[in-house]
Amino acid sequence: TRKRDPNKDDWVKLIRIPSYLKGTSNLSLTLSMTDETTIHWYADASFAVHKNMRSHTGGLATMGEGSIVSKSLKQKINSKSSTEAELIAADDTSSIMLHIKYFLLHQGYDFKLILHQDNKSTILLQENGKRSSSKRTRALNIRYFFLTDQIEKGNVTVKYCPTNEMLGDYWTKPLQGRKFELFRDVIMGYITLDPLHVSRS
Repeated sequence: TRKRDPNKDDWVKLIRIPSYLKGTSNLSLTLSMTDETTIHWYADASFAVHKNMRSHTGGLATMGEGSIVSKSLKQKINSKSSTEAELIAADDTSSIMLHIKYFLLHQGYDFKLILHQDNKSTILLQENGKRSSSKRTRALNIRYFFLTDQIEKGNVTVKYCPTNEMLGDYWTKPLQGRKFELFRDVIMGYITLDPLHVSRS
C-alpha cells in the first residue's frame, strides 16, 4: 500500500530492510514439537492503522518451538472498535486453523486447537456469540461468530494471553528493540515463550 504515495519516511524504512537481512542472514527457522497434542494459535489486530482506517490482522501457529504458519494481512472491512478488529482477526485466522486441524486428522493425528487472545471482550464474544453483544457490537456480521460454533463443538478452545506475550503483535505492530528480538527468536524457534515466563531453549 505504500507504493501508491510513498514519502521520505517510507524510503528510510525501506533501506533498513536490506541492512537487516544482511545482518541476520545466519538466522534460520527451527521447528520442534514439544506438545504432541496441541497446536497453539496466536491472533491479534492493530485497530484502524491503515489510511482507509481498516485494521490489520496478525497470527501464527506453533506446536512447541518455531512458527509453522504465519499470517499478516489488512482486514477486508472497517471495524468500529479494537474488540471488533480482534474478532475479525480471529475469523481471518480460523479458516487456516481448522484446515490444518482437519488435514492432520485425516493423517491420523487429532490435535487440540488453542487460540490465544489478549482482548477479554473478544473472548466473551467468541464464547457466547451474540449473547455477549453490546450496543457497539450488535451490528457485527454473524459470520464473525463462526468461532462461537466451533467452540461449542469442542473444536477450538480460546485462552487469554497477556499482551506482552501476544506473538501476533509481531505481525501487526512496529516492535522495537528487545521485544522485536524476543518475538522474532520465538517465531524462529530459538526461544520458547512459556506462559508467565520466557525460557531459553
